[in-house]
Amino acid sequence: MPQAGPDLHLLTWGLPRLRALPWRDTRDPWAILVSEVMLQQTQTGRVIPKWLGFLDAFPTSAACASAALGDVLRLWQGLGYPRRARNLHGAAVMITDEFGGVFPDTLPALLALPGVGPYTARAVLAFAFESDAAIVDTNVARVLARVTGRRLGAKEVQSIADSWLPEGEAWAWNQVMLDLGATVCTPRAPACEQCPVAERCAWRGSGPDPAVGSAGVSTTQSRFEGSDRQVRGRLMRRLGDRPLPVDEVPAAAGIPADPERARRLVTALVAEGLAVVSADGRYSLP
Repeated sequence: MPQAGPDLHLLTWGLPRLRALPWRDTRDPWAILVSEVMLQQTQTGRVIPKWLGFLDAFPTSAACASAALGDVLRLWQGLGYPRRARNLHGAAVMITDEFGGVFPDTLPALLALPGVGPYTARAVLAFAFESDAAIVDTNVARVLARVTGRRLGAKEVQSIADSWLPEGEAWAWNQVMLDLGATVCTPRAPACEQCPVAERCAWRGSGPDPAVGSAGVSTTQSRFEGSDRQVRGRLMRRLGDRPLPVDEVPAAAGIPADPERARRLVTALVAEGLAVVSADGRYSLP
């Protein structure tokens, strides 16, 4: 059974220590959705300027929905994983067309948006609408696994997060939990002596780390240098500059000696809706 969470002293400890992040100054659900999508698999420092620039160009979901996907992808360049931009644009279109421009504020409705999973949906509920929704990202999952002292399954980690959440404190509680994992209960060299829940922690840095292999805790990404992800990113940047004939794709992708791989990757981009090909065989952003 889920154990009772720390009492509200965690808020007293954590609120004065919260990192100054620009999306913490808004309750606009569109701005928060953009931040959460950008923060998936991207470091906070890289996200901040991109978030500010994106919202300057697309301050509302309606503005994003009315833009061409190619324009959204151009602004996204540098963040990687462009499927996230495609899904964000799709979510904006869905909010405009199917929700009448009214941002959804229930878990089922948010989960219906393209690219929005359980974490992102709950984050919007907690941070935009201040609804009682407990969120579990890699930082929170790591804290919960270590405090309980065992590897957790997906349902259990969410259940424990739910049981820890103080009623009416979703915004503050989730922000503190995120920062506790990001700044104190870190993947390597956690600062157990500074942790406000150390007395209740079953692990406290002794023995095998229960967070390793626990549900929701991210693992080390595969090598980026030379990977398909790197080549795809390079290719999309070039497609954002101008349409490319098929014979220029390998050089644009940075692999002129491997045209078969280049064609495979650009074909995959077209299949994913991240690129289009014209009748005369030129590739470009949508």
